[in-house]
Amino acid sequence: MTVLPSLNALRMFEAAGRHLSFTRAAHELNVTQAAVSHGIKSLEAQLGVRLFRRGARGLFLTDAGQAYLPEVREAFRRLAIATDRLVAHEAGGVLKVSVLPSFAARWLVPRLRHFRERHPEIDVLVSANDAPINFDREDVDVAIRYGTGDYPGLRVEAFMEEEVFPVLSPALRDSPPGLNEPADLLHYTLLHDDLKVTWAHWLAAAGVPHADSHRGPAFTDSSMLLQAAVDGQGVALGRSALAQDDLLAGRLVRPFALSLPVEYAYFIVYPEHTANRLKIRAFRDWLFDESGAERAKDAAGQAGDGNGAG
Repeated sequence: MTVLPSLNALRMFEAAGRHLSFTRAAHELNVTQAAVSHGIKSLEAQLGVRLFRRGARGLFLTDAGQAYLPEVREAFRRLAIATDRLVAHEAGGVLKVSVLPSFAARWLVPRLRHFRERHPEIDVLVSANDAPINFDREDVDVAIRYGTGDYPGLRVEAFMEEEVFPVLSPALRDSPPGLNEPADLLHYTLLHDDLKVTWAHWLAAAGVPHADSHRGPAFTDSSMLLQAAVDGQGVALGRSALAQDDLLAGRLVRPFALSLPVEYAYFIVYPEHTANRLKIRAFRDWLFDESGAERAKDAAGQAGDGNGAG
């Protein structure tokens, strides 16, 4: 198989052939004239063909050089077109995001219009699942996961932390028997999910230890848990990221100000070798900006919610 010449040598040949001058080629390529001369000599030695000759009136292409130059020029043109297409594809096109179903429904999807406004050239394809992602085998660009961030061999960045607190519908809050202190929660149906911070933890922190708080409907998906709370089926421990829109819209309220931190966080996860792809960087930067705006909203909301218990 023929060993191809170096791209640098071919660029020097193309520029020198176009200008018929080593000096002007060197100026265009920002190298020395000696470097161009050396590159051309190396190319001629590798090909075993003279490409230039010097005459009384300057530099000329040999017959071989005249035949080779348009082919080299066309090769560079096609390479430039292919590169432009690749860059355009990486900057725009489809971004495939794997995301937890609850986070997709309660946080990501309602905010995607903001990303679309910022990057209309990128179409986001959302795949809602919580299975481990194998980026080598699956057609996924980035994943959003909830946990401790232990994803070996991948670029992992936390963009949102959480805390939990009781939430319920306004109608349920305003109906008997009434919520005046945390112990009153034991007179209501408590809704549960599989979060490690449980009602027992929150009640103990609120000064109600050893409460029988295990009974009540349970859900494996936090979005279903919050929907049950919106529907007035009971009181849920709401996760701040997922409950925020319902709180701002008045579909849910916080009866007490006490919140507990969660050891888990939301992470954006993607392979190291794709970290500089433009559409991935755009989505990553937007996530951080959006979550920062959410923290500001949450702080403002907490200032006006709750009755100060805890």
